[in-house]
Amino acid sequence: ARLGMAATTLLIVLGGLGLNLTPCVLPLIPVNLAIIGAGARAGSKGRGFVLGGIYGLGMALSYGVLGLTVVLTGAKFGALNSSPWFNVAIALVFIVLALAMFDLVTIDLSRFQRPAPAGVKRKSGNPILVFFMGCVAALLAGACVAPVVISVLLLAGNLYAQGVFVGLLLPFLLGLGMALPWPFAGAGLAFLPPPGRWMTWVKYAFGLIILLFSVYYAREAWLLFRAENTPAHVLSQKLEEAVKTGKPVFIDFWATWCKNCRAMERTTFPDAGVRKRLEGFMV
Repeated sequence: ARLGMAATTLLIVLGGLGLNLTPCVLPLIPVNLAIIGAGARAGSKGRGFVLGGIYGLGMALSYGVLGLTVVLTGAKFGALNSSPWFNVAIALVFIVLALAMFDLVTIDLSRFQRPAPAGVKRKSGNPILVFFMGCVAALLAGACVAPVVISVLLLAGNLYAQGVFVGLLLPFLLGLGMALPWPFAGAGLAFLPPPGRWMTWVKYAFGLIILLFSVYYAREAWLLFRAENTPAHVLSQKLEEAVKTGKPVFIDFWATWCKNCRAMERTTFPDAGVRKRLEGFMV
């Protein structure tokens, strides 16, 4: 609010532009350019520019739809992140991506392109496939871009709650920023340094980072499964004791992905002063 909507919008677009440099996006740029059909492979620079724009449109719409879903459904998004099975699915996705970075599995979506008729020179880049790849690229970058995306979603939610409906467009602007370089990349303009052996080592490094993300989500799933196995009748027992003793009840709502909750577990609740004040409560 202090920056003003214009400055906020500019920062969000620039933030989206920077998402292309994250470990989940940067290593896949050459692969995606091959599927899009950059430069001469597209048949012309103009067609490549259009295909790159379609790819970017898929990115922008993915974040735009995600933003609308999160803001308009409210707590359901938090409930999704609190599902152990959701975290298991994300962990498995990133394990597969890491294996692809280490060349242990092959992810080749180009086979979904239709073969060119006999005697017709093939132009790379099926518009429908290109749009689909843009959507997938935006969604699979989730773990790497989470801090930026979540910040924008929270801002959009706050603005919408205050009656500022333009807040609903902020996630789309984030995706639009991420999409900006792709029309030019599709036209064959070089944004990357010349390929070489260094790309292999960078790919392996990113593979390790993605594997660490999968470990993080697997740990989140394990913590959630463990929490679900806590006897459900404990709360009822505490409430019954509170009625009998006349004590007020203190309930701590938490989530495994809540950094403040974890900080409070380490600092606030062990504090002697806090523990003394809680003696009068049924915790």
